[in-house]
Amino acid sequence: MALKEFTYRGKTLQELEKMDMKEFANLLTSRCKRTLLRWLSRGFDPQYKALLEKVKKAKEGKYSKPIKTHCRDMIVVPAMLGTTIHIYSGKIFNAVAIMPEMLGHYLGEFSMTRQKVEHSAPGVGATKSSAGVAKAKK
Repeated sequence: MALKEFTYRGKTLQELEKMDMKEFANLLTSRCKRTLLRWLSRGFDPQYKALLEKVKKAKEGKYSKPIKTHCRDMIVVPAMLGTTIHIYSGKIFNAVAIMPEMLGHYLGEFSMTRQKVEHSAPGVGATKSSAGVAKAKK
């Protein structure tokens, strides 16, 4: 059985990589489209430009360090496919391999900011019964 080729809104990966940003923006959802078109019209912010430059250099083999970013609101574009980006979660940088299914999403969606809370046994004074345990120990 042959593997199904990935498409995004009817476009193959090769077609997406050949597209310029404006054409790709027209394939996105309305919010992402508006954001990307606004960035294209007035220019990317310096942090987004720096991230895209690092990605470009990494694909060419000129950038060997891990690509780290705080830009959680950057939209995943075809130029980023195949790279690993370390996205800041507020505490640590989580390594995320950018795959075709991530196109059109924000980087922050792939680096969770909250961790699951795991509680141990209740402490003294936490419950009515623990008060009796504390007195018995004295």
